[in-house]
Amino acid sequence: MNELTTISPSSEAQRFELAQREAKALQTSDLLPAQFKNNLGNVLIALEFAKRLNMPPLAVMQSMYVIHGKPAFDAKFFIAQIVQRYGQINYEIEGTGDDMSCFVWVTCLSTGNKISGPMASIKMAKSEGWFNKAGSKWPSMPDLMLRYRAAAFFARCYLPDLILGLQSVDEIRDITVDSETGEVKTITTRGIRGLKAKLGGIDAN
Repeated sequence: MNELTTISPSSEAQRFELAQREAKALQTSDLLPAQFKNNLGNVLIALEFAKRLNMPPLAVMQSMYVIHGKPAFDAKFFIAQIVQRYGQINYEIEGTGDDMSCFVWVTCLSTGNKISGPMASIKMAKSEGWFNKAGSKWPSMPDLMLRYRAAAFFARCYLPDLILGLQSVDEIRDITVDSETGEVKTITTRGIRGLKAKLGGIDAN
């Protein structure tokens, strides 16, 4: 009979101490992105995600950012996770101008069935305020931004075990926060509940 493993306070403290040692050793490296260099707290968070994702810490930190105090991955990380799970990622782009839209689809390796993600569109980007937001890359790179957002939508729906509920950098930046009070002013993307609501599912509040 297998015995349950109990983590005592002392063993948990030892684990945290070891993580701190590793973080301290990493945080001085010139290979780390700016948001992690000499930032023990951010490195510890990245190490925890690396352990959960079973990935090298440096690989995680190269794709992770801290936006408005929240950890987020860039869209390329989500794309890489989709490719790792399904072997290939496909983008279906339709229409032009405001009617341009994109969705991601893959082939299930076990059944051969086509799996399609939610649609992202220029019309959606404009109605949600992403398109004309200060510093937005939507006007200059609409094709690329559609692909990134469609990939994030797909990952949120079909790879929740890998992305652990995290949003992409672009999604987090769509949240406006008051720099003085920390109050959230507007939320244009609210994770899986917000996405389901936009797709006609549930009340996101």
